[in-house]
Parts: sequence; structure tokens; C-alpha cells
Amino acid sequence: MQMNPLGKTEISVSVIGLGTMTWGEQNTEAEAHAQLDLAFSLGVNLIDAAELYPVPARAETTGRTEEYIGTWLKARQNREHVILATKVIGASERLTWIRGGKSCLDKTNIHLAVDASLKRLQTDYIDLYQVHWPDRETNCFGQLGYKHDPNDTSVDILETLSALSELVQAGKIRHIGLSNETPWGVMQYLNLAQPGALPRVVSIQNPYNLLNRTFEVGLAEMAIKEHCGLLAYSPLAFGALSGKYIDGARPPQSRLGIFGDYFGRYMSEPAVQATRQYVDIAKQAGLSPAQMALAFINQQRFLTSNLIGATTLEQLKENIGSAEIVLSADTLKAIEQVHLACSNPCP
Repeated sequence: MQMNPLGKTEISVSVIGLGTMTWGEQNTEAEAHAQLDLAFSLGVNLIDAAELYPVPARAETTGRTEEYIGTWLKARQNREHVILATKVIGASERLTWIRGGKSCLDKTNIHLAVDASLKRLQTDYIDLYQVHWPDRETNCFGQLGYKHDPNDTSVDILETLSALSELVQAGKIRHIGLSNETPWGVMQYLNLAQPGALPRVVSIQNPYNLLNRTFEVGLAEMAIKEHCGLLAYSPLAFGALSGKYIDGARPPQSRLGIFGDYFGRYMSEPAVQATRQYVDIAKQAGLSPAQMALAFINQQRFLTSNLIGATTLEQLKENIGSAEIVLSADTLKAIEQVHLACSNPCP
């Protein structure tokens, strides 16, 4: 398994990381533990979670994913071999059950969130603590165009970073990362850390896949030059790039089969047409569509780790196997031709 540096830190993480957002909803505790055992036996050392998981977010299940990871860590007694990442939510009017619906990225909320995550994870430190989404109104979660709000009253990034710095100093977290962030937001965090008094962001966790390569536009250069690499989430576009939804198929245990339109982000007509072409390219290359889609991401210079998710051990093994695949020049050229004809149909 290829290992990559996590920013400028002393930590190395596997090029394939293990996403966990199905655990506690589509996957049981036993299944989550089995996935962890298999992933670590195959060289994966990075686990990525969030206080919000599993998804879809519900009051009855929030935090369950971290609990499953915590029971696994306790049972296996292998904490020192794990690079553990999780996240704190930003402001949300919808998640009324988290901290009384008053969550935001201020000092109080961040400290409460970390302590709750540490308890669920049954550990006394988190290797990478990430801001799940910006507190301010900005263009993320599928919104391409930026709409400015002159009356924005969100928590200032300096307060957020200062709170995270306190947690680093307390030993509760080792490093900090961002998620669903824009170039402007990343540079604000980096500029505030310049004097050396505040911790430096080491990673950006944003969506990146063959149907959404918007990361390349403004963040790829930053990731490389600032040593703040991508943790790619939704690398298979909610499973669409595996080809399993072609021709309207909805396997009963799949996300679309269970949750319908909630996971329909990658089901637009342009996306379906592009997916069909990517599946054909994979077949011509003698690869499974999923492995080709993942291998494309693994070969990007700005990548730190590709966060795969799976609901079965068979899927998981196939996805981890993408780390051993190098796409040929002809395959990459074919992918680019599709991308040029249908660029980012699902930002």
C-alpha cells in the first residue's frame, strides 16, 4: 500500500482511506468491525468519521459510527497503529438535535464536540480533526456559483482556528483539516497560521470523482504548493461510477434502492450519459468500473488519501485493490475526452 505524507506532519497515511458514513445505518456494528479488520489487513491505516455519521443524518443514529469505531479500537487494542480522523459540524438549521440546534464553529461548540467524539471513540486523542463544512454561507455541497451575503454573521475563522489550537495544546487533537471548503477559506486558515502561533491546516476533504473534478480548478494548485492535500470523498459518486445504476437499475441494498432521491446527486441525465461512457472505457481496459474510477483518483498528484466506502466486504476488497492499478496513457486519454465533452455534470 502506497503511503503519503499528511501535510507537513510526521504522519504517513495510506493512499486508500476508509470512509465510514454507512456504519450504523446500512451496516451493523459487526459489519463495521469486519470492514475495519479487512482494511487494516490490506494496509489501510486511515479511518475517517464524523460526529454527524451515519448518513442520512437522524437524531436516533447520530454518533453511532464513532461508537462502532470506539468498540473496535477497544477490542483490538491497536490505537497506536491507527490514524483516526473525525469532524465537527458547522452551523445548520436542520440538525436541531445536535447541541440543541445551536451548533456553530465557536469555541464552546468545538470543545463540546471534541469531548463527545473522544468519548464515543474511546480514545484520548484524535489524529486529524476536521471542520466538516464552513460556518459561513458559501458555495459548497453542489453549489458552483458564489452568492455573497453582506449580512453574514457566522463565526470568524480566527475564533474557529483559535479553538482548535487550544485542543492541540491540550493534546486532544494532533492536527487539523478542512472539509467542503473553498480556495478563499483554505487560504484564510493558512494565512492565520503563518506567524506560527496557530496550527496549520494539513488536509482538505472535498468531493472528487470522475463526475465532479471541480477540485482541480482552484484547490489542486493550493493542495500541492501548500502541502495541504486532498482527502477525496465520494470517489465513486455515491456508487454511480460502479455502473450499478445504469439503465435505471436500483439494487435493493444500494443507497438509491434504500433512500431514493436522498442520494440522487449523481443521477442527472448528463451524469448518467457520462457514467455509461466511463463504464465502457473500463471494460475496454479490462478493469471494473469502480477500480478504474478509483485508480484515476489515486494517480492525482494533489491526493493524500482516497476515502472509499463500502457496504460489503466484497466491495471493500475490490475498492482497496485499486491501489495496485496504474491506468495506461490510452485509458487516461479516453477519460479526458469524456470529461471535456461533459465537464463536472455533478459539482
